[in-house]
Formats: sequence, C-alpha cells, structure tokens
Amino acid sequence: MLNQKRWRYFKQNKRAYASLWLFSILFVLSLFAEFIANDKPILIYYDHHFYTPIVKTYSETTFGGDLALNADYKDPTLRALINKKGWMLWPPIHFSYDTHNYNVHHAPSPPSRANILGTDDHARDVLARLIYGFRLSILFGLCLTLLSSVIGVVAGVIQGYFGGKLDLFLQRFMEIWSGLPSLYILIIISSIVVSGFWVLLLILTLFSWMSLVAVVRAETLRTRQFDFIKAAKALGVSNVRIMSRHILPNAMVATFTFLPFILNGSIVTLVSLDFLGFGLPPGTASFGDLIAQAKNNLHAYWIGLSIFITAVVQLSLIVFIGEGLRDAFDPRKIIV
Repeated sequence: MLNQKRWRYFKQNKRAYASLWLFSILFVLSLFAEFIANDKPILIYYDHHFYTPIVKTYSETTFGGDLALNADYKDPTLRALINKKGWMLWPPIHFSYDTHNYNVHHAPSPPSRANILGTDDHARDVLARLIYGFRLSILFGLCLTLLSSVIGVVAGVIQGYFGGKLDLFLQRFMEIWSGLPSLYILIIISSIVVSGFWVLLLILTLFSWMSLVAVVRAETLRTRQFDFIKAAKALGVSNVRIMSRHILPNAMVATFTFLPFILNGSIVTLVSLDFLGFGLPPGTASFGDLIAQAKNNLHAYWIGLSIFITAVVQLSLIVFIGEGLRDAFDPRKIIV
C-alpha cells in the first residue's frame, strides 16, 4: 500500500514521469542497436532460403560469389547476386559503430543523406556511434551502480548494526581508502593490463562503493534503537536475520533516492576516462571518444553538437527521474 502511494506521488511529478518513459524508450531501443544501425542486413531471402547475417556470418560463396571470404553486403557485385534471386531487409541505418564509409571524400564529413549526423575523423557514422555509445554508457553505469550499491549497503548495515570497534575500524579504513589517488592507480593498471569493460568496471567499483555507506549507516543506527529490533534480539533472532528482514528494508528507502544520481556519476566517470584515454579500448563506441574527436576537430561542428545534445538529454533524464524518486520517498512529505 505504501509503495502504491509512492508510485502515485511519483506520477504526480509530470517531469519525472515523462522522463522515466522517455528514458525507458531510448534505453530499450538502444538494446536493439544492431537492428537499428548495422552494415549487415537483418534478413536475407536468397534462392528459397532465409539467412540472418546480423546474427551469423556467411561467406560470399553462400550467395553465389567466387571467394570463400566473409560476405561484404555493401559490395555492389554481391548485392546484385542476392537481389537476382531474392531480397535483403536492411536496418534503418546502414552503418555500424565501426563501419568506415569509403564513399566520403574527406573525414570528418558533414551531414548527408547517407550519414544523417555526418562522420567522424575515421569516416564512421556519428549517429550509429551515438546509439551504441548510449547503450554502452547506460549498461556500464547500471553495472557500476549495482555493484557499488550492494557493497556500500552491506558495509553500511554492518557498521551501523554492530557499531563499536568494528564501526571505528571501518570508518578509518574508508578515510584512508577514499584518499587514494584512484586516477593514478587506474593509469598504472592500464599500463600493465589491457583496459576493457570488465577491468574498468572492477577498478571503478573498488573506489565507488563508499557513496552509500554513510547514508545506510545513519539509517541503521536509527533503526536498531527501535523496540521491535530489541524485541527480536531478546527472542534470540540471529543478527543476519535482523539485518536482512528488519533493518535493510528501512535502509533501502534512503538508498533508492540516491541510485539515479549514482548512475549519473558512473556515466560521467566513464565518459571522463574515455576522453582522457584511460577508459575503454580505442575504437569503442563511447561518448568520451566522440567528445575527444569533437575537441580535435573543432571545424566539424556536427560531432560536438551531436554528442553535446545526446549527453545532456541522457543525464538530464536521469536527474529528473532521481528528483521524482527523492520526492516520492521523502518521509517528510505527505503522500496522498
């Protein structure tokens, strides 16, 4: 019943509710980026058989070609062979995030009919890289938010529930750990191992889990003084059960209001590292790479304008959703 009231109160915030819908639509569409922007057809009907190049690799000989190489579906000769005995269903955008458009005279090239938002300095379609980059940034941010939140919530509950020397030790440990130069450590690790999605996620998780500890710890210190907690201890209920069944649900109320803002910070961190060259591998479709290209090619206004608008819309939607959650979970407000 209380959650229904919170949801109803969240819907009353028109900006947050509209932002949630728009963000959900954009995120779901980005999950199917391969079906929106790709240099391979979604479906091919050739010689009374169906083929799905978007999920399986075929050779040219499959469609009557002479070479046993991976089929290049943008090759006019191969397209003529396929169209002679069938047809091809293409995505709306005929470029993937790493597809080079060899038909442009120079790179970066301005917007055109083939490249709606132009190309970057490697003749890759900007719109395709924005779609794939949007998905990558959200997925990375969600993974980092989930991992850091789980660790932070567990650490905060343990500190607040047991208190004493354990709480004092963990507090001092967090002070030391937060003072470590995480950027320098990341640079050192990047010089030793090849930086990738999971390596970067692991490193950033090590330094981002402390954002929720203070909030959860304070809520746990307050909740453990309630009479029902003392009664549960008197009845011999285990500490793990008390923390998981009674304290954690109360602490999660404050946690949910911070999650969108943590997600925003995670995305900004990834973009910043990619911009500096210490993030994902070169060539990965990321916002940071596009921002770096916009800086290096100031005359190509379409790159900077496209990434600026996309990043502002993405981060603004998340902030608006977070404001709506914060108001809906605010215990000081009257939820009708």
